Amino acid sequence: MNTQWWLEACRIPDEVARRAAQQRDAQLTKPAGALGRIDAVIPQLAALQGRERPSVQRIFIAIFAGDHGVAEEGISAFPQSVTAQMLGNFVNGGAAISVLAKQLDATLEVIDLGTAAPLSLPRVRHLSLGPGTRNFTLESAMSAETCQLAMEAGRNTVLRAQQQRSELFIGGEMGIGNTTTAAALACALLGCAPHELAGPGTGLDAAGIAHKSTVIERALALHAGPHDTFGWMQRVGGFELAALTGAYIACAQQGIVALVDGYICSVAALCAVRLNPACRDWLIFAHRSAEPGHLAVLKALDAHPLLDLGLRLGEGSGAALAVPLLRLACALHDGMATFDEAAVAAKHS
Repeated sequence: MNTQWWLEACRIPDEVARRAAQQRDAQLTKPAGALGRIDAVIPQLAALQGRERPSVQRIFIAIFAGDHGVAEEGISAFPQSVTAQMLGNFVNGGAAISVLAKQLDATLEVIDLGTAAPLSLPRVRHLSLGPGTRNFTLESAMSAETCQLAMEAGRNTVLRAQQQRSELFIGGEMGIGNTTTAAALACALLGCAPHELAGPGTGLDAAGIAHKSTVIERALALHAGPHDTFGWMQRVGGFELAALTGAYIACAQQGIVALVDGYICSVAALCAVRLNPACRDWLIFAHRSAEPGHLAVLKALDAHPLLDLGLRLGEGSGAALAVPLLRLACALHDGMATFDEAAVAAKHS
């Protein structure tokens, strides 16, 4: 495999299918654009799936989990042991994403990239890249080799989704401390101040958020330099963010639509687009998170999410909640009558 496979070409959307979907939409018994964002997303799906009438019935959800050394700095309302505990909850069906995956009849895969507490759980893919990342206020979060291995874990997951002929890929994450990691990475890539992007995460109060901002400031000062995107991921990133980054690029390379979840996933999407700009076409953004930094990341990606419900759970839950909306959009596009079929007069030209 090319050691920098993420730079390889992405699939090109099918413009013939996009135009066919737009032409069909123009003939349906409704005013043009009357369904707003729904009308806009169908031609995009059609172009990415290469068919006039897209479908999102076969869903693959992958949860990437990893611990963060920066948790040593007291930046979370929950102890680091929760990461490992939640992996068991995912596979035992008790987590929000587990319930949503069951309702969607989706494949749910859980990938342990490296937790502080050693694990051996059935139905979890244990890759064990290390006991979490290192504390990035003191040193780089991971080596270049480990960062690449995490990205490859994301790519390999997408290849498994492709083998199942999945029509939509959802990436989720779990890792105590990962909103701090996401904020640090977003600050580095966007040139924002930590106080602009740091938020409550698992439920911090104002003092906790201020402390989080200070921790991020220390990290950015330690690693200051003209680093590229991969370099910043290595220095202040996390296992699951790197895996998500690799997954989004692989989706574009393999031709699978990716539905991007909230703040952490959107930061990974930003990394993916910075590494391989052509992958942007393959990303649909599910929702706007309640985390204050999410808006800046969405703006940088020129992303217009489908939902705005004040969510901040993670796990891919917001993306899963958007799936029924996409399915209904496809059903409308496929099932509505045209003006001719319904014998309804079209708009005057």
